[in-house]
Amino acid sequence: MTDAMAPRGPDGAGVVVRGSIGFGHRRLKIIDLSEAAAQPFVDTAAGLTIAFNGCIYNYPELRAELAARGHAFASSGDTEVILKAWAEWGPDAVSHLHGMFAFAIHERASGNLWLVRDRFGIKPLYLAEGDNAIRFASSLPALLASGGIDTAIDRTALHHYMSWHSVVPAPRTILQGVHKLPAATIRRIGPDGEHSDRTYWRPDFTRSAEDAARAPEEWRDMVLEALRVSVRRRMVADVPVGVLLSGGVDSSLIVGLLAEEGQAGLATYSIGFEEAHGERGDEFVYSDLIAERYGTNHHKIFIPSEEMRDNLPAAIRAMSEPMVSYDNIGFFLLSREVSKTIKVVQSGQGADEVFAGYHWYPPLAASNAPVEDYAAAFFDRTQARMAAHVNADYLPSRDESLAFVARHFAEPGADDPVDKALRIDTNVMLVDDPVKRVDNMTMAWGLEARVPFLDHELVELANRVPSALKLAQGGKGILKDVARQVVPSEVIDRPKGYFPVPALKYIEGPYLEMVRDALTSQRARERGLFRTEYLETLFAAPKDHITPLRGSELWQVALLEMWLQEQGV
Repeated sequence: MTDAMAPRGPDGAGVVVRGSIGFGHRRLKIIDLSEAAAQPFVDTAAGLTIAFNGCIYNYPELRAELAARGHAFASSGDTEVILKAWAEWGPDAVSHLHGMFAFAIHERASGNLWLVRDRFGIKPLYLAEGDNAIRFASSLPALLASGGIDTAIDRTALHHYMSWHSVVPAPRTILQGVHKLPAATIRRIGPDGEHSDRTYWRPDFTRSAEDAARAPEEWRDMVLEALRVSVRRRMVADVPVGVLLSGGVDSSLIVGLLAEEGQAGLATYSIGFEEAHGERGDEFVYSDLIAERYGTNHHKIFIPSEEMRDNLPAAIRAMSEPMVSYDNIGFFLLSREVSKTIKVVQSGQGADEVFAGYHWYPPLAASNAPVEDYAAAFFDRTQARMAAHVNADYLPSRDESLAFVARHFAEPGADDPVDKALRIDTNVMLVDDPVKRVDNMTMAWGLEARVPFLDHELVELANRVPSALKLAQGGKGILKDVARQVVPSEVIDRPKGYFPVPALKYIEGPYLEMVRDALTSQRARERGLFRTEYLETLFAAPKDHITPLRGSELWQVALLEMWLQEQGV
């Protein structure tokens, strides 16, 4: 299992086994580069063992507080700080942590195993139960490597994948035998195997009378200060920190704020692809502008179509779950190049979900049927179309994805339809698409990505900002006002961009051959996920079948089959 995760931690490995408990770890050295911080980390005096993935940004302050309470430290890293905090506060230690984290702690005295995941699920935690054993790992392929996993397709998860743009909410994965710990969750597993969960953080969109009376300029200044704090927190490292610079407002703002903090010689990285059907494959004009403005050490990476095609199988293999976004191959190849010169980057994920940057938010402002309107804007397929695409054996009897959204929208704490959408996107969609994508693709090359827009204090503040201020200026209005205090207007008032990968949107030539081979292979035929007549329709005219989110239906079904094959399922 640890060998399967070697790319995530190329700098060291360790295993600790005592009785019925075994911990394994692969290390990426970012903080305390010495062997004193090697993992699994055992605190003999406290009777605690930890395996931890992530970074605790406020560990220096926590360490000082714990030292004042009498705790002695054998290392200078953040791992031991978690253990001492646990010894001091027990599970309540989690509320003291600022950062991204997934960790397991075993208590020798009680025999309890604790599994914990950060508030936004930035760091993954997969689980498999069976044969009187519980296994956990940072990646799903690591669990498959251990053998004996039920790899049957979960029909509800398949419904989510096919309708919700590959988002499969926790605890499900596409495989029946593998689950994931939900974000912001503490799970206690007793020595007899019984377990209980506690959600330790929830988003809240309620606003006080004082909030309602605030002027837009006051909100702007509050968000700017919170973002400054967030970016500053994510500079903590014993190695240099760079930035993935798309040229959009989010990553440009991070570069500008790092420059304000006095970060000289900041390394920035941008990627571009060949154009297809007249659709441009890069946004270098904007990233160049920011790099020049702040004098960064800028790296422009251009990927020819053939090189991208050659690397697709490896990128798909690096996915812990099938993810349909074209961004995956972009992040994979960008991370490959970035990891040659640096180990830590900041990235702009989360801004669209937290500050309302997507096109489906404005129509919800006046919606009388928010669940249906959200699904109409986001979902790739209705239940009727799903029945025409997926074989009956794999089709649930009801629209599971719509039912999930309806349940989530009905929960208290978000009355406004826009707030309901922001809440589900920030705490479900974001976790199981953009955030997972960035973690998987960067860690495939031993690169740590930090996401300042998902600082929980910043998000708590953003949730209180009136939705009208977020929807202004075509979306992310409040963030654009913040950006005007820092970066040039040219990158703020530009059309919204993505990692453009035209070849995977307009599948033809060698790409069409690749996906056809996967979907007509013996393994695919034996699996029988999709109706043959549907696949033939896609093969005949791939460009005619584009989802509401501008994705290729053919790429979506092919990606799932290719992922299953790459994982040996």
